[in-house]
This record gives sequence, C-alpha cells and structure tokens, in this order.
Amino acid sequence: MSDAASGEVSVLFVCLGNICRSPSAEGVFRQLAAEQGLLDSLHIDSCGTGNWHIGKSPDERATAAAARRGIDISDLRARQFRAEDLDHFDYVLVMDRSNLADVREVWHQNGGTEPRLFLDYGHSRLAEVPDPYYGGEDGFEHVLDLIHDARSGLLDEIRGRLA
Repeated sequence: MSDAASGEVSVLFVCLGNICRSPSAEGVFRQLAAEQGLLDSLHIDSCGTGNWHIGKSPDERATAAAARRGIDISDLRARQFRAEDLDHFDYVLVMDRSNLADVREVWHQNGGTEPRLFLDYGHSRLAEVPDPYYGGEDGFEHVLDLIHDARSGLLDEIRGRLA
C-alpha cells in the first residue's frame, strides 16, 4: 500500500471491463485532485475484473462524455484486476455489487485493502454505478453525474488521511 505518512494515498477504481465506468472515475478523480493541488499526493488507477479489453482505450462514448466535461481519458488503457492490487492500494472502489463480489472473493483469500462500493461516498440513493455499455449516450452522462457526486466525499476522507 501507499504510505499515507509519506504523503501519498492510492486509489483504485474497479468495474467490469475497464473501458467505461472505472476509467471515467479515474479521470474525474484525477481532475479533482489536480484542481485541489493534491495530484502529487495521490496515486490513481483503474482496472476491470474481466480480461477481454486489456490494453484497449476507453469506450469512445465514455471518452466523448468525459471530454464534454473537460476531462481527457483517451490516454488510459484497460487492465485486469490482480490480487496484488489489494496490497498496493489504500482504496479499492468498485462500481457495482457483482464486481464487488468478485473482488471480495479475492480479498477473502488474500487479505489487503477491503473493497467498497464507490457510491458509498456520494449522496445518491443509488448504491451502484450502472454499466452504460449497452445503452445510449445518456447512460454515460448519468455515470459521470454519479461519479461527480461521490468524488468529493472520497477526497474529504483522503484529506483526513493526509493530514
């Protein structure tokens, strides 16, 4: 894990394929950290529980939706979640219950950082960030709205660790 005492906290966002929700969350959180002057204090990454998109860019619709909000995620590349991630990240934040169950299974076997649902940090009545992959453009905007809502709660908690 990162060493909060040395001034760095690490955050991993997890979804299914690492081409829609988790890279969007990574981009949004990077932007917020940069705006708050905390980017040098954070290590931010994303991954997917599935392996079929490894090395691919985010979905074009996710990239376009993020770009409309001034966020560039085009340079991100999908990777698969690894058991070691639980040892290397202070926060392992999952987008939905299905992927949470998959990551928790690895956590129960290996220990490390306990994974949580990302929206636990938000004010939405939703517990999960829905997968927009098979839907239209509105789904990607909704994902970004949910991520924007939860990002501040997460950053507030991280600030407490850095203090």
